[in-house]
Amino acid sequence: MPDPRSPEDLIPLRPVEFEVLLALSAGESHGYAIIKEAEGRFGGAGRVETGTLYRALRRLMSEGLVEPSERRPAPEADDERRRYFAITPFGAAVASAEARRLRAQVLVAKQRALLSRGGAVVKGRTA
Repeated sequence: MPDPRSPEDLIPLRPVEFEVLLALSAGESHGYAIIKEAEGRFGGAGRVETGTLYRALRRLMSEGLVEPSERRPAPEADDERRRYFAITPFGAAVASAEARRLRAQVLVAKQRALLSRGGAVVKGRTA
């Protein structure tokens, strides 16, 4: 049964929650792989702690955006301790809504030339 909520009701997402949904939008994954993918996007500028990830996963599961996955890779490519997760259709809709929200913010930042200069201008001076 489709979720009666609107995806926009759940945004803005916490950054770590959006990172999880981004990772799972590529397919089912386990916690460590989600962390590595998110950190790869940070370019070394950030770290996702294990506890932070699993708290985010619990919140996302309680909202119906993520669910545990029973699918497993071949036994020789797997560790039985790993827990796998999948994005739900509603989770994908929420991730899309969040991406659109962020795109709108980036467009304003581009229009105000915030992406092309080294610092923000505050009252006629560079901060």
